[in-house]
Amino acid sequence: MPALNVEFSDRELEDLRQIAKERGTSMKALVREAAAADIARHRALQEGAEEFRRFFASHADEFAAAFPDDEPPAKGEGRAA
Repeated sequence: MPALNVEFSDRELEDLRQIAKERGTSMKALVREAAAADIARHRALQEGAEEFRRFFASHADEFAAAFPDDEPPAKGEGRAA
């Protein structure tokens, strides 16, 4: 299995030791669990953002009608240079 060396400050390392001890797990397992949780959260945020983009695109006309002041000016409209 591929591995990754991660450097921590003395304070961070001591905190990790303490947390691992309190949870009855190894430091390696603690760090791996934290990284896996962050990866899962990142993926969920990406999927949620993509779902929002799809929803917004499929309802663009409804949003434009409901919030006309938020629509960008059409080409040819706007301030003169």
